[in-house]
Amino acid sequence: MKYLTQNTGFPDVNEASKEGIVAIGGDLSVERLVLAYRSGIFPWFESDEPILWWSPDPRFVLFPNKLKVSKSMRQVFRNKDYKVTVNKNFRAVITECALVKRNGQESTWVTDSMIEAYVELHKLGYAKSVEVWKDDNLVGGLYGVDIGNRVFCGESMFTKESNASKVAFISFVQNTNYKLIDCQVYTNHLKSLGAEEISRNEFLKFLE
Repeated sequence: MKYLTQNTGFPDVNEASKEGIVAIGGDLSVERLVLAYRSGIFPWFESDEPILWWSPDPRFVLFPNKLKVSKSMRQVFRNKDYKVTVNKNFRAVITECALVKRNGQESTWVTDSMIEAYVELHKLGYAKSVEVWKDDNLVGGLYGVDIGNRVFCGESMFTKESNASKVAFISFVQNTNYKLIDCQVYTNHLKSLGAEEISRNEFLKFLE
C-alpha cells in the first residue's frame, strides 16, 4: 500500500487492498481531490485516522433509469411538504452531514478538514449540494462531486425529517442528466432506491 506525500500521485487502483484502500496520507488539496475522483478514488477516514483513499471493488452505483420510487415516496412528493434547492447552502449541508451519528462509526468521517476542502471544491464548481426545506428550515440534503464527466459522486446525506434525504436524492436524480450516480459503498437505504454493485473496472469506464 502506497504512503503519499504532498508531491506523490496515486498508484493504480488495481493495487488496492482487498478492502479497497489504494493509498494512505497526502492532503486534501483541490488538485489531489479532483485527480482522485477522475481516477475512481475517494477519501474516507475517521477523525483519528490518517487520510485513507479508497477504490472499492465492487462499486455501488445507481443508473438513473433504474431509480426506484415507492408508492409512499410518490405520495410524499404529491403532498409538497418539502421544498428542494440545489447549491443554496453547501456549507450547511456538509456540516449537518458531519453531525449525523452512523452505525459502526465512533466519530465522523466528515472532519473539519474535509468540510473546508469540499467547500473549496464547491466554490470552484466541483462540488454540489441539494437542500430540502420544510417551513424554511433545512431538514435534509446531500452533497457530492461533479468533475464534468456526467458522473455524480455522492458523498453523504442527512435527514431531520422522515424521508427528507430520499426527497433530496430522488429529486436530484430525476432533475439532472447524469449517466451514473456513484454511491461508493453498499447501504440498504440506497439499495431500496435502485442502487446496485458493478465491478471496479466497469465503473472506471464511465469516468473516461
